Amino acid sequence: MPDRLQSAPLSGWRAPAALLLAALLGGCASTVIDDPSSQAGLDKLYAEAKEDLGVGAYEPGIKKLERLESRAAGTLLGQQVMLDMAWAQFRSNEKAAAITTLDRFLKLNPSSSGVEYAMYLKGLVNFNEDLGLFGRLAKQDVSERDQQASKDALLAFRELVQRFPASRYADDARTRIDFITNTLAKHEVHVARYYLARGAFVAAANRAQVALTDYPYAPAAEEALAIMMSAYSQLGLNDLAADSRRVLEKNFPQSSALAPAASRPWWKLW
Repeated sequence: MPDRLQSAPLSGWRAPAALLLAALLGGCASTVIDDPSSQAGLDKLYAEAKEDLGVGAYEPGIKKLERLESRAAGTLLGQQVMLDMAWAQFRSNEKAAAITTLDRFLKLNPSSSGVEYAMYLKGLVNFNEDLGLFGRLAKQDVSERDQQASKDALLAFRELVQRFPASRYADDARTRIDFITNTLAKHEVHVARYYLARGAFVAAANRAQVALTDYPYAPAAEEALAIMMSAYSQLGLNDLAADSRRVLEKNFPQSSALAPAASRPWWKLW
């Protein structure tokens, strides 16, 4: 969970003089806490919500935070409530709801000290390196899955690093950027390889080109160039095939795709 922002009383809220006098006499102390509109009432509800989240009771915790959000709007407590709610929605796998909450936070609080965390959490919501049970059983590579969430995560982490390079979350974001970049490049090459194996040479060359253009420094660039070389050769585009080979030789001189065809393993497609 995020570090708590410093909370402040609701703007313009003042306890009535009579209530203060009664409190001094010890007669109405509980009334202030029971009043849901009072700062004491808000703090009490927030404490209860945090207790729920602390034990993993996300659903009741989120409901309490939703009640708090409207009551504490415009305060630092209100900002913290939104961040806690997004975190709880993320933890309970309500990813769409978490993104909606974070987008609302960023729109309403562009200068908040919580912006860095909100951007980082937005990246985390979309970042998932776990293939899940079915992916593991099928030995599916993460690069073979739909990559829209990974692209959204990449955008969020890149924005965080660009706007706040010294952020406490920046180093971790950079590590995740590298992972996502490599994954997206592998995905494009995986699709290109699929097309090449089925004789769709134009589509294969195009997807390999996307991998090189969008992710030029990813390790998958070697196979992308090899696929382009093979696809262009099959299409009779010898000049393009030769260009691909020259780039491959320059950047990956030890690539197996450069070996004579007779010496390549039988399972190599190029």
